[in-house]
Amino acid sequence: MQNYIKKVLANMPEDWLKLTTHRLDVYEDKLAKSQFLEQFTSLYHNNIATTAKLSSLPTAYDYIRLGHPLSCVLEWVVGNLHQQLDTNIISFDSKTMPVLAILRKNLLDNKKTRILYTEEAPVSLDVNILKEVYGYQFDLHKVTQGAKVSQFNGSTIFIQQKKNISDFNIIPNIDFFVNINDDLGSILLVNGTQNESYVSEIQHVRRRETVAMTPENCLAALESYIGVSSTITTKTNIEINKKSVLQSIKQITNTTTTPLVASSGLSMQYAIMMGLVDDANQNYKEKDIKFIVPPNCYGGTNDQARRVAAAIKNVAVVDLPVDGDNDMVQSLEIVLNKVAEEDAVPYIIAEIPTNPRVEVPDLEELKAVLSKERITKKGKKAIDAVFILDQTFCPNVHFLGENAILSSVRAISYASGSKFPSGGKCTAGYCVVNRIAVSLLEKIETHLILCDNKATNLQYKILAAQLPSMNQRINDAYKNTLKFVNFIKETLPTAKINFVSKELAEQGFTPSVFSLDLPSKGNTAEEKESYKRALNLKLINLMISEIPDESKFCVSYGQLKGCYWTIPATSTQGTTKESDKDYIVRTSLSPNLDLELHKKVFLEFVKNI
Repeated sequence: MQNYIKKVLANMPEDWLKLTTHRLDVYEDKLAKSQFLEQFTSLYHNNIATTAKLSSLPTAYDYIRLGHPLSCVLEWVVGNLHQQLDTNIISFDSKTMPVLAILRKNLLDNKKTRILYTEEAPVSLDVNILKEVYGYQFDLHKVTQGAKVSQFNGSTIFIQQKKNISDFNIIPNIDFFVNINDDLGSILLVNGTQNESYVSEIQHVRRRETVAMTPENCLAALESYIGVSSTITTKTNIEINKKSVLQSIKQITNTTTTPLVASSGLSMQYAIMMGLVDDANQNYKEKDIKFIVPPNCYGGTNDQARRVAAAIKNVAVVDLPVDGDNDMVQSLEIVLNKVAEEDAVPYIIAEIPTNPRVEVPDLEELKAVLSKERITKKGKKAIDAVFILDQTFCPNVHFLGENAILSSVRAISYASGSKFPSGGKCTAGYCVVNRIAVSLLEKIETHLILCDNKATNLQYKILAAQLPSMNQRINDAYKNTLKFVNFIKETLPTAKINFVSKELAEQGFTPSVFSLDLPSKGNTAEEKESYKRALNLKLINLMISEIPDESKFCVSYGQLKGCYWTIPATSTQGTTKESDKDYIVRTSLSPNLDLELHKKVFLEFVKNI
C-alpha cells in the first residue's frame, strides 16, 4: 500500500491539490466519498496509478471544505492500516471540531460523554463555554499513557497529540480516537459497530460548521506515511501575509475594525452565530434568540442556522421571504414586529444580492426598517436587531464603513473565500463589523478559536496574493456577465433573466452571477415544470461538452477563469424545503474566458429548442 500511495502522490492530478469546487456532472451526493473510493480501490488492486486514470475518478465531494480526493485517500489509508471501514475515519482541519461533533450528537441523544487525554487537552477546548453556551455535558480526565480504561455508560473520547497523525493505538472501552497534530489538524477514528450511527452526524458537522483537513495537509500526512519529508512549507512570512490580508480586507470593506479570517465562509458564519448566542445569553439573560433567515437562501446557511436552533433550547429560526414576489424590507418589517412583541433577540442573516434571484432591496428602506424602534407587548423598548450580511456575491460594496448605508445599525458582513477573495484557490472566509457592533467581535473571535476554525497559514498566503486584485477581477467579470446577459436577451427574449439593473450597477453592485428562467412548454403546470427542468440540463450539458476547458457544471463563482453553471435547487439549496427551491439555471462568468465561444454555443442551444 505504501508503494502504491507513493505512485499516487507522484502522479496525482494537479486539481487534487488546487481546486476548491468540483464537477457536478460526475458527482452523486448520496455517494459522496464512497463512489470515489470504490473506483480508487479498484485501481489499487490492479496497481494502476496513472494521472489519466486518477483524473477520471468521480468527484468525491462537490466542495473541498466537505472533503476531497486527498482527504478520501488519507482516510482510506488509515482505515486499511487499522482494519477499519474508511467511512469510520474522518479528517478535520480543526483539532476540536471532531470532539464537538460527538458532543452535539450526545446532547441531542441525552447521552453521557467522557473525554480522556494524555499529554494535554487541545488549548481551545474551553470547558465553561462548551457547557454554558453550547449546552454540551461531559467530563474531562487526564490519564497516563498505557493506563487501562474502565467501562463507561456513555461515549468515551480519547485525544492524543501525534507526530504521525495516521498512527492509532486501538484499545478497549474507547469509542472515539482523535489524533491531533498542531500543523495538520485532526483525524477521528469511530471505533466499533455500535458507534457507526455517529458517522453521518459527524460528517454533517464537517459539512456545515468546519472544514475537512485541507488538501496540502492531507498531502503532508500521506507523505509522512510513505516516509518522505513534506513538500509543504507555509510558515515563512506568515505574519507578513496576515498583515497584508487584514489590511486588504479593511480597504475592500472600507472598515477600521480588525477583520477575522476563518477556514471557510461557513466556519466564519458558525463563529458569528455562536458568538451572538453567547452575547445574547450574557446581555439578555433568559430571553429567546431568533435567527431570521431566508428559507431559500444558500443551503449551508439555512441548514446551519436550523442545526444551531436544534441544539440550543432558547434559539429558534424564523423564515424571512426575500425573493421573487417577496420584498426583503416588507418581510423584515413584519418579522421584526413579531420578534419585538415577543421581547426576543433578533439576529438577521441575509444575502445581498439575494441568491439565486440576484435581487437588491431598497437600501434606504432597509436602513429605516433596521433603525426603527420597536415596542414589546409589555410596552418596553425592544432589543435592536443585528444584521448579518452574507456579502459573497458582491464583497466590493461598502455597507459598513463611516457614513455607509449600514453604519448606523449593528451590522456584520462576511464573505466566502473560495469565491472572489481567493479566486477559487482556497476556502478561507472573513468577517468585519461596523463601529457600533465592535463589542460583538470579541465574542465571535472566542468561538472561532474555540472551534479551531481560523484560516491556515497557506490560506493566508493565497489570500495575500489574491485580495489586492479582487475588485478589478469583480469589475472585469461583471463586464463579461453583462455582455452575455445582453446577448441572451437578444437571442432568447422569452427567457426571464435575473440580474442587476444598470442603476444598481452604478451603485456598485456588479455581480458576475445571473439566473436564467428558461421558456417552457406544456398544457399543465407539471408538464411545463418538467420540460423546463429537462431544458436546464440540456443547456448545461451542451455548454460543458462543447467548451470542456472553460464551462463547468459547478456551484462556484468568482473564479479566476472559466464559466460556471448550476441549478440551485439541486446544489446550493440542497437542504431547503422543496417548495422554496428554485429550479432555474444559475450562471457565473469569470474575468478570463472565451465569451464569443460561449455566445456561439448558446445560440446553438436556442436554435435546437
